[in-house]
Amino acid sequence: MTSPAQPQPYRGVFPVAPTVFNAQGALDLEGQKRAIDFMIDAGSHGLCILANFSEQFALTDAEREQVMITVLEHVAGRVPVIVTTSHFSSAVCAARSRQAQDVGAAMVMVMPPYHGATFRAAEPQIFEFFQTVSDAISIPVMVQDAPVAGTPLSVPFLARMAKEIENLSYFKIEVPRAAAKLRGLIEAGGTHILGPWDGEEAITLMADLEAGATGAMTGGGFPDGIRQIIDPWFAGNREAAMSAYERWLPLINWENRQCGFATAKILMQEGGVIAHDTLRHPTPPVHPADRALLLDLARRLNPLVLRWGR
Repeated sequence: MTSPAQPQPYRGVFPVAPTVFNAQGALDLEGQKRAIDFMIDAGSHGLCILANFSEQFALTDAEREQVMITVLEHVAGRVPVIVTTSHFSSAVCAARSRQAQDVGAAMVMVMPPYHGATFRAAEPQIFEFFQTVSDAISIPVMVQDAPVAGTPLSVPFLARMAKEIENLSYFKIEVPRAAAKLRGLIEAGGTHILGPWDGEEAITLMADLEAGATGAMTGGGFPDGIRQIIDPWFAGNREAAMSAYERWLPLINWENRQCGFATAKILMQEGGVIAHDTLRHPTPPVHPADRALLLDLARRLNPLVLRWGR
């Protein structure tokens, strides 16, 4: 595989790519490639695949492998690709991560081990889990600190892992009061924190940038809009960044609070990027009223997604 185009430390907009299905709910790999091409054309510094916003929980292991290989071969090093390899089992997560590295992933993103509402691991086992993953690969590991895992990860514990586990150096923080946690993590971890990143569809992006975030992992529908926020920020123009955040916030909010992971697919289907915006059952389709308002909010901003395939 071609090596990733961007050197470390990785920074910028790394949106989550949706997994594209046909009308019957089977993988649409040609549509998947078009979605990837659009996201790169829209200014993504890198991509993330097989995350929760990719409906990874609705895929078989064989489908995960198909999507991963298809995307990495199609990207061919144009941008770095982060592959989500989360699993409850340390051995399975390590094997998934090693395979991702072998086929060209620039990084893996991993949640702490959990299953359902009650199966959790304690800190000693979480540490061993991430150590096992790190020992299996030589590319960076990003810890995804999100409420869906139901696993509290304290700043001291995250900083300790960053200092003691060789490849663990990136952190996607999307818990309540994310900015405070990012600020504390940067202070506690120092140079061991290569990537303090924002998540949760950029709903807290300005606060997180103020706290020191260097990356944004958002939904895949409008990377060009997120670029309008972070580009001026990193250029030192806080006022331009804040103005852009104010413009894009209604659409960001609608994705975060109303349409969720369907958002990117709806926008991509509307703009001719993909043929179908199918969600896998039992996830219901978005209500027509919510879909209509999503598209109304998007049209006011004229993102590339609504023009790319027309």
